[in-house]
Amino acid sequence: MAHHATYPQRVSGSLLGGALGDALGYTVERDSLEAIRTRFGPGGVTAPPEDGSPFVFSDDTQLTLYTVDGLVEALEWANDGVSADEMAILWLAYLRWLATQGETPPEPAPVPPPRWIDAQEVLHHRRDPGNACLTGLLTGVMGTRKRPLNPQAKGSGALMRSAPFGLVPRIPGEMADRLTLDAAALTHGHPAAQTAAAVFSHLIRALALDGLDLEAAVQSAAAHAGFLGDTELAGSLTAAAALAAGGPVAPERLPDELGHGWLAPEALSIAVYAALASARPDPAEHFTSGVVLAVNHDGDSDTTGSVTGNILGALYGEAALPRPWLDRLDGTEVIRAVGSSLIKAATGE
Repeated sequence: MAHHATYPQRVSGSLLGGALGDALGYTVERDSLEAIRTRFGPGGVTAPPEDGSPFVFSDDTQLTLYTVDGLVEALEWANDGVSADEMAILWLAYLRWLATQGETPPEPAPVPPPRWIDAQEVLHHRRDPGNACLTGLLTGVMGTRKRPLNPQAKGSGALMRSAPFGLVPRIPGEMADRLTLDAAALTHGHPAAQTAAAVFSHLIRALALDGLDLEAAVQSAAAHAGFLGDTELAGSLTAAAALAAGGPVAPERLPDELGHGWLAPEALSIAVYAALASARPDPAEHFTSGVVLAVNHDGDSDTTGSVTGNILGALYGEAALPRPWLDRLDGTEVIRAVGSSLIKAATGE
């Protein structure tokens, strides 16, 4: 069943939903399933901690917002009738994120001029940034698919920042693919990481722009993985959908079935499984149960939570997001402002 949220609602839903999933997962990142259950009980973590501790997102959301800001800058140039190199702009955006982490690349790397997002203190926290993202940017060289940096990097660091490419309207799908693949290559040289990022943005686009229901969007994403030449990822997404068809399975089974989520194809497959297996008639219940299912396992909980939140937020829009979680989330208004800047640059509204 398709849902009828507006484009602005789906943008804010995807960005805020990803941040909520990220924050819930970051609460237990790197904890084993046993440790999660020891801390939170047999059901694992199911809501923001009640002890008053901050409910904060990680580098996943930070880099997603910087991806949006890079896209917004490119759109602003285009709206002014000026041709600009989108990848150079995105690279500079990621270098600005790198500065928020207290890192400086060597010369002759450029020093990007600051933008509004750089002054937002909520983004100036170092929360376990991915190694490939750091090392790739710290070379001071712009990675490309033809001249890859970190050629063995197959992790989820490029995947988790790629939802925004699926939120840009009025561009052909082929261009969205190219932008996502090239942006992933800025830090991740392995083709599997790049393709997973592109298939993820395709899935977000299918939901947010094309209005497909979740099952159809997942089928489209699996077919798109095959179209891009990654039959392994296509098989993993098909397996994730088949696993979800019977409803949630014991979290202990996930590593054997779909992996731990540290690799990009695994993280996307776990998120797809969680989004499908948690389906409920009520969108708010679906969103909450989906991100809870996505984070309670042995593995990369913040990324699987973030990607699941991006997916379900794009499907339903912001109205499905739990208000008490949004009230607790550190940085909600910054995320809304970044989303609004994309909507304005893309549509003029």
